[in-house]
Amino acid sequence: MASPTKTITALVLRRTKLGETDVIVTLLAEDGSQVKAVAKGARKPTSSFASRLELYSVAKILVAEGKNLDIVKEVRLLEGNEALRNDFFRSSASAPIVELLAKSTYENQPTARLFALSRAALHSIATTPNDPLVATLAGLLKALAFLGFRPSFTECVGCGDTPELAEGTRQTFSFFDGGVVCARCAAHHETTLVSAGVLQWCNTLLYSTLQEIEAYQVPAGVLEEALVFTNEWIHLHLGISMKSLTFLFKNVFNSSI
Repeated sequence: MASPTKTITALVLRRTKLGETDVIVTLLAEDGSQVKAVAKGARKPTSSFASRLELYSVAKILVAEGKNLDIVKEVRLLEGNEALRNDFFRSSASAPIVELLAKSTYENQPTARLFALSRAALHSIATTPNDPLVATLAGLLKALAFLGFRPSFTECVGCGDTPELAEGTRQTFSFFDGGVVCARCAAHHETTLVSAGVLQWCNTLLYSTLQEIEAYQVPAGVLEEALVFTNEWIHLHLGISMKSLTFLFKNVFNSSI
């Protein structure tokens, strides 16, 4: 009896070697759930899967139900995204997006709009004439919001008031309680100081479209600090250590963070 099959549109998040010639592909399906499947023979030079299931690719995939993992039967490439693999900087900028998705999504647990966001963010990283790390930061912040972990950048988590984020100042912020804290509430929360400029830019990126974001010029120092902020937020709230961000800090920003 033939195994049941299904066709999914998916983004390739990770490739893991299996045996001599096979690959396990970790995918983000169109409904925002994670799918893992075995692509048999995908590491053979003659395999039709080899170029169609590369990291960052978007494809329409026919999978058959397997005993432990689904089995890839057919692949039709929709977007190769070669620029994200061939350019070191754009590849480094794309890695945090797929790492977060691979570590925060689950089988049979859809997350609305996550696939469309991720596909658009990677396209922006591949094509923007400006710093692609701005799209990386925006993609991470938007993904966190869709996953239910959106920081509050403008409203005090204690009373709901809106503290003034004056340029050049630092604002009390509670990582544990989820956002900015006004002066009246600061004594009741465990807080740290975060640059008001970082908070302003994060809020702007969170609520802007990716098309709008491509035109933004975020100062390099603010961008680095905002990525450090986002890395800390992910680690605290999702328990994820982002190796790709650590790589960025060491190799792109030349930081020891």
